Amino acid sequence: MAINGCKKGKAGERELSHALNGLLGTSCRRGQQHTGLEGKDVVGLDGIHIECKRVEKLNLDKAVQQSVRDASAEDVPAVFHRRNRQPWLVTVRLDDAVSFAERILENKAAGDSEALAHMFLNNQFTEE
Repeated sequence: MAINGCKKGKAGERELSHALNGLLGTSCRRGQQHTGLEGKDVVGLDGIHIECKRVEKLNLDKAVQQSVRDASAEDVPAVFHRRNRQPWLVTVRLDDAVSFAERILENKAAGDSEALAHMFLNNQFTEE
């Protein structure tokens, strides 16, 4: 992979993390694949193995196969992908669609609870 492609991939992982955090209230971040500690491109969504692709030409079959191969038995494999000036898309196998939706909702509920607890602990409620 070219240096620019590597930088684009890292930037895509950070961008996706930020987008997921805004959408779900989670604490996603770029994984540490280079250390061998985390095999996911993005960590912070429980029960979902995220394969992040930020490319113009994507071999989607190959990306899905990579996600399936790298996912643990407990995680739903998912490919999050985006081209330049296009929105993020998510691809999951049809058999995994219900589990994926359930995990997204569970993560959203956990993110909402975390945000509520943070507001409470920081006394950010206003009295009327």
